[in-house]
Amino acid sequence: MSEDVRRQLERVGEQFDLGEYEIEAYLAVLDRGRLTADEIADRTDVPQLRVYGTVRSLADRGLVELQESRPLEVVAVDPEEALGDLQASLSTLAAGLSARYTAPTRGTEAVSLVRSRSTVLRHLTDTVEAAEFELELALTPDLLGRFEDDLRDAVDRGVTVDLLVAPADRAPDAEAFVYGDVASEARTRQGITTPVVVVAVADGERSVYATQDALRADRDRYGVVFERSALGFLVSGFYRTVPWTTAEETLHAAADLQSLPRRYASVRRCVADLPCYREAGGELYAAVEGRDVETGAPRVVRGRVAETRSEGEEVATLAVESDDGPVTVGGQVAAYEDVEAHEIRVDRDALPSPAE
Repeated sequence: MSEDVRRQLERVGEQFDLGEYEIEAYLAVLDRGRLTADEIADRTDVPQLRVYGTVRSLADRGLVELQESRPLEVVAVDPEEALGDLQASLSTLAAGLSARYTAPTRGTEAVSLVRSRSTVLRHLTDTVEAAEFELELALTPDLLGRFEDDLRDAVDRGVTVDLLVAPADRAPDAEAFVYGDVASEARTRQGITTPVVVVAVADGERSVYATQDALRADRDRYGVVFERSALGFLVSGFYRTVPWTTAEETLHAAADLQSLPRRYASVRRCVADLPCYREAGGELYAAVEGRDVETGAPRVVRGRVAETRSEGEEVATLAVESDDGPVTVGGQVAAYEDVEAHEIRVDRDALPSPAE
């Protein structure tokens, strides 16, 4: 590190290295404009014996001015003036540090264990907010209330949301709670033993898995976060084949499909929807981003949707007539198809536009 950047970094560190007493005293002076040392001690938790050292430390940083009168008075300095030089230093420092920055290599796997309840909830919030076009969740009724606004925002921006609420006996009544505001489809599942309490899968890429115990304040359990990980599909696959398919009651189901063009992370959902889109007439076209099943190399397939095939939960295949001939597309860990799809875009009468 160059000496100039090192000195700038040290200066910024000194300026911001405020202790608890310094912060309390500084905020008290800002609120009043001018206080004596004794008044600061009376208004804050700064001990009388520490007041003078505290305010002199603030003065050394240029945050206040001291009037050496009897009694000593501490006068607030306009923060814009006090921090003006610091803002310039930060800009210079940022430029110097950026010049030295080497971007870390990002691997394809980003899997982490999280232990605290607050960390699990933070990752869950980030996952819901990150969803662009598809979201799968299983939530307790309490968490449904916590994330209601976030889910409403996701629906408003066009995200397809599949929501499972468990246990059923504590889920909000469908006549009193408007599930259509927070989900494209909502189901409920009986029993406190429902194995998945928090599952969030955003766009088939980012997912969070945690058990009910992990979200109790008095328990010490783990959650798992898959981010940019090829293993994240395991959470989605478990969600679709176990809790979602064994739900006892549908709380809400959308009357109409979303308009085209549309993006999918799940080939199974895409194959299920395409016959309904065909009923409206016109040819359907798809653009698939994924990887070649035999070589593992990235592969993009674009062309007319020729056929769809679905056999229960085991098989969902999309056949595309591309410029290179017919190509079959499957989901994650596809074995029988030519391409494993990671994202599918579908439109009517024309090839879908490239993803932004």
